[in-house]
Amino acid sequence: MPSQKNPILNRRKEVPEQSIWWSKLSLAQKFSASSLGKFGYELSFIRNDEGHSLAVLSSDSGIAVITEDGDINTSPNIKMR
Repeated sequence: MPSQKNPILNRRKEVPEQSIWWSKLSLAQKFSASSLGKFGYELSFIRNDEGHSLAVLSSDSGIAVITEDGDINTSPNIKMR
């Protein structure tokens, strides 16, 4: 009798390009977010502060933020609930 194989579960979330938040990023933020995606970061949300957007990404190793200019900070002073 052949053994039954467990189906492989697809644990991937929505691809970034299809995310609601993805369309709100600047071009520079998209490039930086793609780079961080290689390290397991996923776009969580975008925070708007005084007319400037700040992309917030998270991973198992922590939180990162990306400014409108594409600057990455992997040690931000930000608290997640």
